[in-house]
Amino acid sequence: MNFKPKALLSPQGWLGFSSALLVIALLVPALNLWVPEGQVLHLSDYAVGLVGKIMCYAICALAMDLIWGFAGILSLGHGLFFALGGYVMGMYLMRQIGSEGQYQSALPDFMVFLDWKTLPWHWSLSDSFAATLVLVVLVPGLVAFVFGYFAFRSRIKGVYFSIITQALTYAAMLLFFRNETGFGGNNGFTDFKRIAGHAIATPSTRMALFVLSGLALLGFYLLARWITQSKFGRVLQAVRDAESRLMFCGYSPLPYKLTIWTLSAVMCGVAGALYVPQVGIINPSEMSVANSIEIAVWAAVGGRGSLLGPIVGAFAVGGAKSWLTVSAPEIWLYFLGALFIAVTLFLPHGLAGLIKSRGKT
Repeated sequence: MNFKPKALLSPQGWLGFSSALLVIALLVPALNLWVPEGQVLHLSDYAVGLVGKIMCYAICALAMDLIWGFAGILSLGHGLFFALGGYVMGMYLMRQIGSEGQYQSALPDFMVFLDWKTLPWHWSLSDSFAATLVLVVLVPGLVAFVFGYFAFRSRIKGVYFSIITQALTYAAMLLFFRNETGFGGNNGFTDFKRIAGHAIATPSTRMALFVLSGLALLGFYLLARWITQSKFGRVLQAVRDAESRLMFCGYSPLPYKLTIWTLSAVMCGVAGALYVPQVGIINPSEMSVANSIEIAVWAAVGGRGSLLGPIVGAFAVGGAKSWLTVSAPEIWLYFLGALFIAVTLFLPHGLAGLIKSRGKT
């Protein structure tokens, strides 16, 4: 049995992309910090924040590509893992406000407003930056592992798997909306002041977050490329193309699916943790059904199974969203739905497939 993986970009292609990310990580800070304001080459804080935010989106799109493009697992609930990473970071940032808050209390402002006297148990490690970094990986990874173990062990797949991931995310959103859970209710967390001892609003701190987002995207891309070109990656593609035949050959799909599923969730959690200090807010709306579908749209538009395609898709759709939500916010969701339908019908392999087909002509 010979499973042929989808063609990946040439070594020159991925090296060019890696170099481009490194150039951006070095050039953007230089342009923003050293070129005076008002000059053509100066990048505004808004532009830096927007690109940094979209790079976090790109990590999620890459995570979706690993499970959907290479393993055939469509998740409509990855917004949950993105939000979990964001909430872990948000809890830490709320603890750093301290006396700078409205009530000048050791407790977050929303807890003082609700007349809470002590921190809930799940806030115990939120004052430690090192513990926060561990929990950013551990919390979404553990939730994904437990959910994936029971789902894959029960051989739930296809549209049924997509539906239960969406249901899980929606249930979590309703839970986080409740004030008594200690996650800020409808408003979530905002008004952050400091991160790791540095003022979060300063250009240097925001630039550091931008660079970290770029390096994280590059690191996850190289990891994804290594995985997909290994034997593990070939087995994943066998799971996607003919899972029954794979089992007939003596392979158990469970550990492969569970591993890539958990890794994908961790990637989204890291993206969420980088996203929150850059946008300055996290609330339960990040777990909405629309946000999870949007992640799938990024991967579909860019091209599943191409690694670079979903990253390009995240930038293309993220840029369109930034423009449309300002110029015509009422049509954004209609545009998103129409885009998903159009790509499914006319561009099943996304922008990467279109570029590849044009290259052959």
